[in-house]
Amino acid sequence: IMFLTIKKIPVKTWSSEKPLNFKPKFSTFFFLCLGLVLFGLGEGLLVLSTTGNSPWSVFAEGISKKTDISIGAATFIVSVSVLFSWIFLKQKPGIGTVMNIIIIAGMIDVTLYLFDPPTNFFSKYLLSVVSVLLVGLGSGIYLVANLGPGPRDGLMTGLTKITNLPIAFVRACLEISVVLIGWYLGGTVGIGTLLFAFGIGPCVAFGLYLVDKIFN
Repeated sequence: IMFLTIKKIPVKTWSSEKPLNFKPKFSTFFFLCLGLVLFGLGEGLLVLSTTGNSPWSVFAEGISKKTDISIGAATFIVSVSVLFSWIFLKQKPGIGTVMNIIIIAGMIDVTLYLFDPPTNFFSKYLLSVVSVLLVGLGSGIYLVANLGPGPRDGLMTGLTKITNLPIAFVRACLEISVVLIGWYLGGTVGIGTLLFAFGIGPCVAFGLYLVDKIFN
């Protein structure tokens, strides 16, 4: 339960001293990529569970169905589009921002290609729980690497600075908006979406706690 009280991102020996570090140590880059691989794997497994996608994957799946491209490719396009909005928000991308776009999109497609969907009710919801845990752990690792926020995180912080609204309110508005648009386009919304929405915060905190305790 102690992990729920975490208020700041831990700093480890492999953490970058600043987000805009374009010559990170190998260990920093390795943990960044490891975190993003786990994040993308979790996102892909949640899609595979068919219990309901994460908010942004609902949006990506909706685009995928309307354009006949893969969910990973749709995720890539959405991420790049969000990144372009940073120009107006005066946000600066780091290596982590670029790798976030490439690795997560790629891992979603790889996961959907390599694994078969579960066939029974219990397996589907067990997979959805595991997937949210993986996204949380991956987030924890990639955040500690400190090589720049992902496109959506940067959009959130940029809008918060401009509007001066609470970060929780801004994030909620973004997530609700993309879910509604994605659902309208045909994306999968269900119990898994709710699991992600309510579970991702505690899971990220748990991921940060594990990283702090396990990795030096």
